Amino acid sequence: MAEKIPRPPAGLRGSGRALWRAVLNHYELDEHETTILREACRTADSLDGLQTLLENEGLISESSQGSRVHPALVELRQQRITFARLLTALRIPAGETPVIGRTQHRGGPRGVYGITGGAS
Repeated sequence: MAEKIPRPPAGLRGSGRALWRAVLNHYELDEHETTILREACRTADSLDGLQTLLENEGLISESSQGSRVHPALVELRQQRITFARLLTALRIPAGETPVIGRTQHRGGPRGVYGITGGAS
């Protein structure tokens, strides 16, 4: 019998719930990893909200001081960085077929923060 995945945390919306299910359908996470996943799911929902706001209001914000980039665009950029870091922290293999039994493949860091090149 297949293991039942935990219910998504309260308050998650579409993208957050979808991410929760997608990850936990394939991988078994430790408690600290579940915490990271929960924050990634909340961030995914925030990204959707910010994107919708920008689509409705536009990229340029008008104020008494003139035109400027909408503040939500700056926050969207920061949330995208946060989202990428949270997913990287989970160390879920990219493009690999999950192992039967939902065990997560563990390896070293994926190289996102590795130093490239070298001294001659």
